Amino acid sequence: MKAPFSPHLLLIRDGLKELIALLGKDYEYVSVLATDSKGISVSSSKHKKSVDNRTMSTERGIVARVWKDGGYAEYAFNEFYPDMVADIAKKAKRELDAQLSLLQAIGVKNYETPVMPDEPQTLFVEKEAEILPEDVNVKALVEKLNGICETGLAADEHVINCTVRAASTHVNKMFLTKNRDLCQSYVYSEGSVFVVAGKDGETKINYESVSGLAGAEIFDALTEKVKSCVSVAVEMLDADRIVPGEYEVITSPEVSGLIAHEAFGHGVEMDMFVKDRALGKEYIGKRVGSDLVTMHEGAAYVDEVSSYVFDDEGTLGGDVIEIDHGILKTGICDVLAALRLGTLPTGNGKRESYDRKAYTRMTNTVFESGDSTLEEMIASVKFGYLLEGMDSGMEDPKHWGIQCIVSRGREIKDGKLTGKMVAPIIMTGYVPDLLGNISMLSKDCKVFGSGGCGKGHKEWVKVSDGGPYIKTKARLG
Repeated sequence: MKAPFSPHLLLIRDGLKELIALLGKDYEYVSVLATDSKGISVSSSKHKKSVDNRTMSTERGIVARVWKDGGYAEYAFNEFYPDMVADIAKKAKRELDAQLSLLQAIGVKNYETPVMPDEPQTLFVEKEAEILPEDVNVKALVEKLNGICETGLAADEHVINCTVRAASTHVNKMFLTKNRDLCQSYVYSEGSVFVVAGKDGETKINYESVSGLAGAEIFDALTEKVKSCVSVAVEMLDADRIVPGEYEVITSPEVSGLIAHEAFGHGVEMDMFVKDRALGKEYIGKRVGSDLVTMHEGAAYVDEVSSYVFDDEGTLGGDVIEIDHGILKTGICDVLAALRLGTLPTGNGKRESYDRKAYTRMTNTVFESGDSTLEEMIASVKFGYLLEGMDSGMEDPKHWGIQCIVSRGREIKDGKLTGKMVAPIIMTGYVPDLLGNISMLSKDCKVFGSGGCGKGHKEWVKVSDGGPYIKTKARLG
């Protein structure tokens, strides 16, 4: 079925157009982004069960953006009725004028930015989803998650806790200007199984996840995840510490996605180029990886949790080839960064919420597949590790160093897995070196979207990443 567009947004659309017309008397450009997103979140663990109608993206509110004399200002509000238009226009104008004059008042030169284009465009898109979050049988979902949790707790004597989570969000967004009327409705869902295992005072954590541009129907797959999640968590209890050094490594698709996100995430967000905070700016048109490396970034590349028709600035989601056979071709950018840099926006302008600033943000960041099999890749390794499980990562866009915390590594000697495991692992490196050493990629490709990404220490949004199995060299510790 199609995810129906918000009746609330349709009800206030004409009033918002009237607001745009009123503000248009004082400002050359006016846009409005209105959101109305609903969700359901359920979790079950040994000691706690919870049900909530909030997820990472649930919200209802409106933000107006205007341009005047080379500067932009915004006014956010969350209460709107047709008979309030004139009053809101007056309040908005006072706030917007105060913002536009603030820099001048304190003696700071305004960073003059051209006015945003406003070509005529109309869109009304309702994506497919089998089960909408507002239609979820909450009782049945709670029972399902409780059963999965109990299965995990009973699977092995070393299991201390098992937490099962499921969240689904119905996103509705409307972007309006004098000449544009864009509406989109879609559902994304994500679920995970976390297992904590313990033995002799040692504890290990493992998790597996499901995600996609789909409804609550994807939660059925969690049943299949719990036993393998327990098995790996228990296996990790006997893992050894790794001897620090440089190794041949094969990264699983999940770890490949972590590398993609950290290596070419914030480092090629072009609002960082405007402020000279990213080394990637100096590498456009230059080699940053081996000939095997091609990387995509964009809301339109795959269907995952960060896929949409248009971004929070009304730019259509795209499929940007950031790296083409090892050459860095371009970064990604929001509209304001594009105007300041004299380039085109890529559909990557995203807000944490309607009342937060739009930044250049990642969507789906994915390595293209190669032509090898995993078996061939393992057979080619003299001594190294198959790296599995993504824990976390960070990067330094200014100097292009990355750090990836990987759950575990399986030892490979003379082209065969030995059965020995090491855990945990910290993988570090300089991006061009790590990508330049890529010598094989598998035929398959997987994308994961069960997490989020912050800009610095805040501004959290949904992202996904992935790729094939990748063979390279890396420093492990």
